[in-house]
Amino acid sequence: MAASKRRFKAEIDGHDYTIIGSASDRHMQTVTKMMNDQITALKKLSPNLTSEQIAILLAFNAISDQVDKQAELLKMQANDAEA
Repeated sequence: MAASKRRFKAEIDGHDYTIIGSASDRHMQTVTKMMNDQITALKKLSPNLTSEQIAILLAFNAISDQVDKQAELLKMQANDAEA
């Protein structure tokens, strides 16, 4: 059974977005806060970055984290198969 899609309004870096997904409001609020925190940190570290460069760096970091989590999952599955 597919989870129902809901609309979530988020303000990210001063811009309003409507995000459609099945995650809870709490999840979406957490993601929004983490994004804004990371944007603020990148702006502080490198004030000359454009909004596009910041978005690309955030996307790169997110995919890098996803690759790490996938590798961890595969390792755990391999360990379980050996047990």
